[in-house]
Amino acid sequence: MTMPPADDEPTFAHSELSQRLTRHGVTVQVEIYEDGEGKWILEVVDAQNASHVWDDHFESDHQALAEAIRALEEETVEFMDAPAKPHSLH
Repeated sequence: MTMPPADDEPTFAHSELSQRLTRHGVTVQVEIYEDGEGKWILEVVDAQNASHVWDDHFESDHQALAEAIRALEEETVEFMDAPAKPHSLH
């Protein structure tokens, strides 16, 4: 039997713009949720199932998606499948 959510648990609207994105050979899951106050939360989940959530909320789900695309384009290494190899100091 499924229990209804408690009154004090927030219900987040899920944006239909949420999707899997691939850039530079890196695939992530982009999740965009309405925060209950008219703004949008951006979460990017990488291949290691690590969640990257932006501190700032966005005015629209379209702005959140644009930020996810920008981050994946410009900061690809942050979402790589394997940890970055340490640089040799020798």
